[in-house]
Order: sequence, then structure tokens, then C-alpha cells
Amino acid sequence: MLGTYYYHEIIRRTIVSFGTLFNNIHIKKRDDSGTVIDDIKVPLAYAPMQKFLAKIQQQAELSKPVAITLPRMSFEMTGIAYDPTRKTTVTKTFKAVAADGSGVRQVYHPVPYNINFQLAAFCKLNDDALQITEQILPYFQPSFNLTVDLVSSIGEKKDIPVVLNSINMQDDYEGDFTSRRSLIYTFDFTAKTYLFGPIADSSDGLIRKVQVDMYTNTDQTIAKREQRYTAVPDPIDANPEDDFGFSETFEFFQDSKTYSPTKQEDI
Repeated sequence: MLGTYYYHEIIRRTIVSFGTLFNNIHIKKRDDSGTVIDDIKVPLAYAPMQKFLAKIQQQAELSKPVAITLPRMSFEMTGIAYDPTRKTTVTKTFKAVAADGSGVRQVYHPVPYNINFQLAAFCKLNDDALQITEQILPYFQPSFNLTVDLVSSIGEKKDIPVVLNSINMQDDYEGDFTSRRSLIYTFDFTAKTYLFGPIADSSDGLIRKVQVDMYTNTDQTIAKREQRYTAVPDPIDANPEDDFGFSETFEFFQDSKTYSPTKQEDI
């Protein structure tokens, strides 16, 4: 098993989907009469919080000497861990039709993993931070379901609960009047996603014949079979995504024989 190359981009897709939750947050400025005089879409970037703190403080070793414009948000993945509470049978498989219609794929049940994220909102004014916070919190009670296309090759989509774990506020407004204020709200989240293993082609394992023998009594040790029903797809080489029908046949017997699945004959 180990050493078989596969890459479904599940972690990457989960990160991107998490970021899209917060890429349309706005801050509005109003005058004394309540009229909106400025509407700012808060920029969002994937980066560690410390990177933006350094830019806010204009550290000399950074390549860009100018402080960044606030408000601004950043997010990052902070960890990943197995979730035993969502464990399923490790040997259980299911079959799915390939998204391109090329056949049927066999997949082991996914493994549950939790991915931790941290979202940081950097603001100069407390009212800006409160506007951002109130546009986030009502959606998490304490989770928000995010639909993610985990494995596009088989069209496997799942609702991933994103749980809001905690909220913290940091105000570094200390020092003299020349120091710049750093008002930071941090939100810690957990995305309950799933990781899939390699996908095997199981087109040759399609059921192409169904056969049922009917008896006069439920106890087959004393009953005699009376009728056999057989159904096969028409055409016989049809795939699940094709437009096909079924060919049905009925046979009647007056013997005491029984069909053997191992020998595939009447004995």
C-alpha cells in the first residue's frame, strides 16, 4: 500500500474553502447623520499572524519598509490531528462512478481528520474590529457546514463542519505617541474533514447477472425449486453511465437440484 502515489489535494481544497468563508467582509464608515461615506472590503491573505505584526511595527529587516494598511485579515493552518470520534470501519469500501464516466471506482472509507485554522483580524479602530466580528460570529453555532469537493475524480462532495473554538483580543497600544496601535482579534477554528486513500478501478467487478431460484417452501432442505429468474443488462457490456435496459428470462423446473454458486452449476 505505502509507496503508491496518489494526491487528491484534499487538505489544499479544505484550506482554500475555509478562506472563501471570509473573503467578502466589508467595513463601512458613516458620518454623523448615518450616511455611508466609505465602504472597504477587508483584504484577506494566507499568512502567519506574526508576519503582519512585523509589518505593522515596521521592522527594519523586512523588505518593505512601509507599514501595511489596516484593516486587514490573515489566516493559516495551525495543525492537523486524527479524530477518533468519527472513526469508521477501516476495511469497508464503497463504489462510485468516475466523474468523467470512464467506469466505476472502488474507494476505502475516508479517514476523519481535524484541521485547525487561525483567522486574525488587524484593525486600527475598535469599531472596525467589531464590525468584522459581528459579520462572522452569527454563522457559527458553534459550527458552519462547508461543502467541499474532496475528490473530484469521483465527484465526492462532503459537508465539512467548521467549528469556532475560541476568540481572543489583543491590544498592543502601549508606549509613546509615535507607536502604532495593533488591535488584533484572533479566531480559532477546527474543520472536520476526511482524507481518502488511493482509488482503484473496479470496472471489471460490475455485477452483470442476477439469478434468483424460487422454491415451494422456505426450507430449502425439503423444498423443490420451481422457477428461476435471470436478469442481465442489455447490452451485456454496458457501463453504469450508459443508457441500457435489461433482458429477463424465466425458467421452470421439476427436479430436486440446487444451484451451486461455487461450481456455478445445478447439482
